[in-house]
Amino acid sequence: MVPLLIIFGVTYALIASEKVDKTIAAGLGAAAAIMLHYVPYDKALEHIDLNVIFLLVGMMIIVNVLSATGLFQWVAVTIARTARGNGAVILIMLLLATALLSAFLDNVTTVILISPITILICQVLEIRAIPVLILEAVFSNIGGTATLVGDPPNILIGSRAGLSFNEFLVNLTIPVVAIMVVSIIVVHFMFGKSMKVKDAAKARIMATEPRLAIIDHKRLYILAWLCFRWFCWVSFSDAS
Repeated sequence: MVPLLIIFGVTYALIASEKVDKTIAAGLGAAAAIMLHYVPYDKALEHIDLNVIFLLVGMMIIVNVLSATGLFQWVAVTIARTARGNGAVILIMLLLATALLSAFLDNVTTVILISPITILICQVLEIRAIPVLILEAVFSNIGGTATLVGDPPNILIGSRAGLSFNEFLVNLTIPVVAIMVVSIIVVHFMFGKSMKVKDAAKARIMATEPRLAIIDHKRLYILAWLCFRWFCWVSFSDAS
């Protein structure tokens, strides 16, 4: 047991230090445990869930294709214009958008993609970006909890427990919405006053054109249709 804990500790330290690629560190840790005969090879294979792996790969492909269409940029700019440059409203809408996207896409990748746009908007509005980015990470975890595909741990739990997409959604929607409402109220009281925007910055935001952010309409429409068909198939197959 002690050697396994040592291998785990070294692997975790390598991942946390970011001196070694995370995939390489995890692979070396697993290889060490198997080669030193602390974990039988056949037992290790039994714990590999291909459903989880293929679902994660599929989500990564979808996110990469979406990022190439400019959808995330369009969402951010549209939010800024809809809020008419009001810093507090923009903050809340960005957090809600992050939570919603994270419910159906990998939450880490969602934050990585929406963060540069958030920084750009904060620079234009002349407000601090760090609090917004931290809150987006928090709301990404909140939104990702709502669905089976929103977060890798959800996929693992659903796969092991035999939960369907609809079962996961029904049982977690109300708690997630309640947590989100409370969190938004807290955020408004804590950061609302610090999100004041100058009139000149508001004018710059209102001068932007969200439609110009979409650079590949055809790919976006095709992917939206495929995602809609997949969602309907999963929902109706679970219901039946």
